[in-house]
Amino acid sequence: MNQHDLTLRPITGREELDLFTRLTYALDSELAGDLDADRRRPAWLWVALRGGDLLARAGFWNRPGAAHPLLLDILDVDDRLPEAERLDVGERLLRAATAAVVPAGAQPPAWTRFVPAHWREDPAVLATVTDRREVVRRTGGRPFVERLRLEHTLADPPPGPGGRLVFREPQGEGELIDLMTDVLPGTLDAHSIADLSRAPARQVALDHYEEEIARYTTPRSWWRVAALPDGDPVGFVVPAHNGYNAVIAYLAVLPDHRGRGYAEEILAEGTRVLAAQGVPRVRAATDLGNTPMAAAFRRAGYREIERELVMTWR
Repeated sequence: MNQHDLTLRPITGREELDLFTRLTYALDSELAGDLDADRRRPAWLWVALRGGDLLARAGFWNRPGAAHPLLLDILDVDDRLPEAERLDVGERLLRAATAAVVPAGAQPPAWTRFVPAHWREDPAVLATVTDRREVVRRTGGRPFVERLRLEHTLADPPPGPGGRLVFREPQGEGELIDLMTDVLPGTLDAHSIADLSRAPARQVALDHYEEEIARYTTPRSWWRVAALPDGDPVGFVVPAHNGYNAVIAYLAVLPDHRGRGYAEEILAEGTRVLAAQGVPRVRAATDLGNTPMAAAFRRAGYREIERELVMTWR
């Protein structure tokens, strides 16, 4: 392939979404709404073209108002191309797009992709994942974590309170940040473990709160602290809506209270809060390796709907 016959550029605007979606992925139906909500921008949606043919695409995402992307969540190549060519095109596009949208010296956004739960057993899906991973690897990315994506359809109402815990709203953001700090020792969450390798627990909790939790626009009256009848906190849950679905944004149990089944009861309370809003479903996620939390979700009526693969440039 002549490297000079390839055009690498962002789309000009929403009028080129039809061009961008000539290659397909699960998030395509959200693109127009994301542009309207400022979760995406035309400058963050890149294409590799030869003439009028779309050979590859890359798309970045962040929460509304952010200056720079948080995630690279769309990365596709034309699978009809010969392997060497599609990997080369994908690499060149990703390098060009990243150089344009990521500030010099900054870490590139993590790459994520949603895949079926049994993706390794489907040859076509496995081939697709292998190609995308190789493009990311060529630019310096490395496998980071595989996550379970879970859903409760609320066809059956969540169970009522078990009686062991009492629930209340946090006494201000300070209490929640304190609890977010206190739950970090012994965490099995890959992102938290990585963050703790670079910063003390208090800073990790504060950053998480400011960069994610505080940005949810749904009522903070939904948030719950779980405590024993004597008032001793056990854990907390942050139900929210992320603009797409009702979600369990954060669920944690304090180290001294782990291993007693409290996560399931706290999760049920968060699910009840969201069910009371009349939502059709609740989504959640946890790391594949966090087996205690995954088990709590399953016992609480959540089923696995897919996986999320994550690679980073950490």
